[in-house]
Amino acid sequence: MPTPQAPWLLRGPRVAIRHVGHDDYAEITARLQESAELHRPWIPRREPTPEAFADYVARCGLPTHEGFVICLCGTGDGAAGTGDRAECSAHGHRIVGAANINNIVRGSLQSGALGYVAYASTTGRGYMTEGLGLVIRHAFEELGLHRLEANIQPGNVRSSRLVERLGFRLEGHSPAFQLVDGQWRDHDRWAITSPG
Repeated sequence: MPTPQAPWLLRGPRVAIRHVGHDDYAEITARLQESAELHRPWIPRREPTPEAFADYVARCGLPTHEGFVICLCGTGDGAAGTGDRAECSAHGHRIVGAANINNIVRGSLQSGALGYVAYASTTGRGYMTEGLGLVIRHAFEELGLHRLEANIQPGNVRSSRLVERLGFRLEGHSPAFQLVDGQWRDHDRWAITSPG
């Protein structure tokens, strides 16, 4: 029996966000495979097995992690809609990106690390700018976070421009920050704080 479908968390003019679920495996796997060259060398390669995806979805259910998919949709007013996960794929509302808020720390910090991927077939159309804007809004308004960081390799100019468009500011450089495909890679640290 399929998992019950969840509504959109937020919806914009062209995209909506919702939590990632087990039934997203096939579409996300296809998007990652088509985007292998786009993602190299920016994100670690992982085997897209059903077990690894199930572990990822389970991790997104922890208080320290949130996982989202960004779906193409029709017009919207920015409020949570009545659409469900089935609308995202079965009715042509395909997944155009994904985002995570990892390492959520509560208490006096109220912060998290933003990660995201775009897919080759839908880049350059502004979907990630709109979708990540919704994720940031959800993080500040619904999750009550005060700060988000995005760590980006210096050579990933498209990603740096994306977060800069969203209001992130460059705060520093972290040498040998993340292990990507067997090499410790430097990252620039970008951050945004809640306006409220």
